[in-house]
Amino acid sequence: MSELEIHKLISDLALILGLGAVATIVFKKLKQPVVLGYIVAGFIASPHFAFFSSVANESNIEFWAQIGIIVLLFSLGLEFSFKKLVNVGGSAIVTAGIIVLGMIGLGFMVGKLMGYDLVNSIFLGGMMSMSSTTIIIKALTDLNMRQRRFVPMIFAVLVVEDLIAVVLMVVLSGVAVDKSVEGGKMIGSIISLSFFLVMWFTVGIFLIPAIFKHYKRLISDEMMLIISMGLCFLMAILSVEAGFSLALGAFVMGSILAGTVEAKRIEHLVSPIKDLFGAVFFISVGMMVDPNILVEHAGTIALLSVVVIVGMITFGTFGMLATGQPLKNAIESGFTLTQIGEFSFIIASLGTGLGVLKPTTYPIIVAVSVITTFTTPFFIKQAEPCYSGLLKVLPARWIVALSGYSDTAQKAEVPESRELWKKIIARYLLRLTLYFAIMVTVAIVIDEVMEWGSVQSYLGEENSEKIWTVLTILCIIPFLWSIMRFPIGENERRRLVELTGKVSYVPIVLMETFSFILCTGFMALMLSDYYNSHTSLFMGIVINLIIVFALTPMLKKRMTRLEHFFIDNANQRENHRTGKNNTLVSDMHLAYITVEPGCPFAGEQLRDADLRRKYGVNVVNIERRGTIYPVPKSDMRVFPGDVLGVIGTEKAIERLLPIAEKEEKHDVHSAGEAKLLHIAIKDSSPIVGMNLKRARLREDYSALLVAVQRDGEDGEPTYLSPTPDITFIAGDVLWLVADPATVKKL
Repeated sequence: MSELEIHKLISDLALILGLGAVATIVFKKLKQPVVLGYIVAGFIASPHFAFFSSVANESNIEFWAQIGIIVLLFSLGLEFSFKKLVNVGGSAIVTAGIIVLGMIGLGFMVGKLMGYDLVNSIFLGGMMSMSSTTIIIKALTDLNMRQRRFVPMIFAVLVVEDLIAVVLMVVLSGVAVDKSVEGGKMIGSIISLSFFLVMWFTVGIFLIPAIFKHYKRLISDEMMLIISMGLCFLMAILSVEAGFSLALGAFVMGSILAGTVEAKRIEHLVSPIKDLFGAVFFISVGMMVDPNILVEHAGTIALLSVVVIVGMITFGTFGMLATGQPLKNAIESGFTLTQIGEFSFIIASLGTGLGVLKPTTYPIIVAVSVITTFTTPFFIKQAEPCYSGLLKVLPARWIVALSGYSDTAQKAEVPESRELWKKIIARYLLRLTLYFAIMVTVAIVIDEVMEWGSVQSYLGEENSEKIWTVLTILCIIPFLWSIMRFPIGENERRRLVELTGKVSYVPIVLMETFSFILCTGFMALMLSDYYNSHTSLFMGIVINLIIVFALTPMLKKRMTRLEHFFIDNANQRENHRTGKNNTLVSDMHLAYITVEPGCPFAGEQLRDADLRRKYGVNVVNIERRGTIYPVPKSDMRVFPGDVLGVIGTEKAIERLLPIAEKEEKHDVHSAGEAKLLHIAIKDSSPIVGMNLKRARLREDYSALLVAVQRDGEDGEPTYLSPTPDITFIAGDVLWLVADPATVKKL
């Protein structure tokens, strides 16, 4: 790269980051999402804004924007984790599926009506199907509605939508390349994606947590940042090599790291990088905005904005109702999802990069996103009036029917025996998928090694194929045994006998038979290059019978240990938090619990918190911003964000966890901003004559007393530190941190 090109690159970065900084301040002042500020900054830096210096080379900005997408998806994966997906439950999955499929279909129909071709219509549907997590969180926080009943379900739906968006990117890439939609190819893409996801997660969970655990003492913050970003870009490259996108690989690696005990640390370290390159990405989005196109297509923008708002309300409400949510919660959820955001831009970038998207689509989608972002708070506030209006116009029998359906769906009880069988079958299918992915991975890796030029030239092509077959079979024998072994444990068998009086062997026989058939087919496929189909099948049966009956004593202990190792790695973060796999003596565990802002003893000294007497645990260390304080003294305070290392029984730790990790609650009907204020107390003030404890400034007025200004004997003001027994008198000036609206009555 020449000196001139480097100069242009630096000057372009200086320009867009400077504009981004100014836009951030302005939009913070206006209490609007910062994303909108970045888009405006991008427009100002673009050649479309003639009154300001524009970037010299847009391709340089595109390069940084692609890195921005990778880092954004990596950060999203760090916040995601598939354990979180499992925890959101089937209701969120069904609701998100209804919303996404409904909006894709609606967007596709609108695209066809506007004269778009097949591919552009599908991309339009994809861009209109994803609500913005960032904008929803910002709007709910600004409106002080984070504690409403419908909000947890909304967040669960957004988690599922994030995963669907990643899958959608893979499907849309296939559509763009083939310029057509074929069911077989789409299913093949999804199966291929599923296989590689399982393969990557299996390898990642086996290796990464073990490496972090083994070298924990050596990995500083600097090294952790380098390692995590290196893994991110490595997985991005592997994803491209496998035929997928860079963004998919980054998301997968983030999700793998989200399950490790270092997830919070990595998230904290990567956050500045995400903010930097995320800003560049959103600024590059703003650079695509052409005022001439916006004016020319104003009708299209208005139409798509209405379609997004009405469609999201309709499908969001219907999806919530279908999964048994009450009518009020369903309507509030639908009205909250009325926007599109960051994933729409990423999908638009994908289509533009593949050369299949119309040039006008990108700026149109950006305009729709801006409009729906501005209208989101309005529609969230209109949900309750709309619900009240519906109650007046809906027939009474409809309301009764909806209430009955909701109550039935939420209170329906499934027999414990059926739940137990569901867990057994789910575990069986998971093991089947996992081990087959491992066996295919082993076969691919050994094949790649055997195809190296030096290896193949030394052994010869025929010998290398035979050695590949033998090595692969030897390596996969333990996994074949695990697939075919008995799929139900003794504890589960005992519990089934207690619940039903007997164990039905029909499902067990079916599972074992199905496993044996699959493993025989896999083995026959491995041998098919050397023998005819009948001989391969016969040899596969013989080898599998030998594995099941002759090798069980040798393989059982090894595979049990390997499975426990994998499960421990997969649950490393949760085990670290609860101490379940960190037993010291008898039933005493060492757990690491993060203190959240709503914790009742946050801010107290350890002696006042008295965790030993109240909860039966002992604090052995406190980790604060990367610094560990071993065996802290009794006068050390506990602050939000601290990680407490505590020793206690499993029950004691389970009792403490929800208390320490309690999120701070806000008054859902109030909104304001805390400022440093000074208030003179008059004779009529309700706190005159009270001490600080009785005045209840924190509890009744949400105010924190910093100091009391009082006239001294010489007439000069003195400042008194707040103590519980200080008594307020008329004429005192209180210096408070509070919302001006809540302390007016003082």
